[in-house]
Amino acid sequence: MPNTFNDRLRQVILLAIIILLALLLVKELYVLLPGFLGALTLYILLRKLYFRLTIEKRWNKILLAYLFIFASMILIAIPIYFSVQLISHKISSLLNNPADILAKASIVGKKIESLTGFNIITEENTRAFHLKAGGLLPGILNSSLNVISNFIIMFFVLYFLLINGREVEKAVDKSIPLKEENIVLLGNETINMIRANAIGIPILAIIQGIFATIGYAIFGVKDYALWGFLTGVCSMLPVVGTAFVWLPLTLYAFAINDTANGVGILIYAVVIITNIDYVARLTLLKRFMDIHPLITIFGVIAGITLFGFWGVIFGPLLISYFVILVKIYSNEFGKST
Repeated sequence: MPNTFNDRLRQVILLAIIILLALLLVKELYVLLPGFLGALTLYILLRKLYFRLTIEKRWNKILLAYLFIFASMILIAIPIYFSVQLISHKISSLLNNPADILAKASIVGKKIESLTGFNIITEENTRAFHLKAGGLLPGILNSSLNVISNFIIMFFVLYFLLINGREVEKAVDKSIPLKEENIVLLGNETINMIRANAIGIPILAIIQGIFATIGYAIFGVKDYALWGFLTGVCSMLPVVGTAFVWLPLTLYAFAINDTANGVGILIYAVVIITNIDYVARLTLLKRFMDIHPLITIFGVIAGITLFGFWGVIFGPLLISYFVILVKIYSNEFGKST
């Protein structure tokens, strides 16, 4: 009995030390968490092809890892390059001439005030906007340095995951105190959810961005390519989504008495931009996006708060884990019937 008690006490102390060290590491490395999550995402997307080429085809592991990393860099760099080219001009204009944005916002504000009696463009709002515009450039520079650091970490970790993937997966399986079938269930759910969100959500954003760009061009929106791009980005936001862009554009069109185009943007957005998401899910992306919408919505809300951009992928995974772990608990410890 004493030996058993001492063994339990040693086990608890050791476990407490491990948890404390883990919390300390997470706290200190939290800023680099997006890099680790990005590496995990890329690894899961690439692992099947990598293992097939290295095990079945006998390709060199190191050279293939470098090839996969280089290809990943190109695929990530291309949309980033075009995105920066698209928005950099507008950011420069905003920094150099914030009064132009305020003038347009004032037009909308006066129109809303005449219709509702509420004044949304006040002197305090204008002053706050000037202050935020002045601090925009330092914020962009700091964010850029953070993004570059996370990209370096992402590809660095990805290299070691590809080279030692089998060993890492075996070590993780051994460390999970569950039945074999439940470990397989967790692994399959992780792979399916990450593939669905990492592939499906960006494709949906591209589709909605393209259709939005077409609609904005038809109805006379200035800089329609920029607003179409922003609509695609905002499609990844939960609840509000694309309305975060097309609703202000509609209000601005009505505010400058461009009623025909305002009505056109509104109808096009409600009928086409909003519903193309459901059409794509049921047709083109049915294989990837077979996920309950509530899991996606609440998962993204929680995930963005926890993980930033990568919360779009890992937020829904957390909710799926919760549901699966409840089932696993019932399977592992529930009464047998």
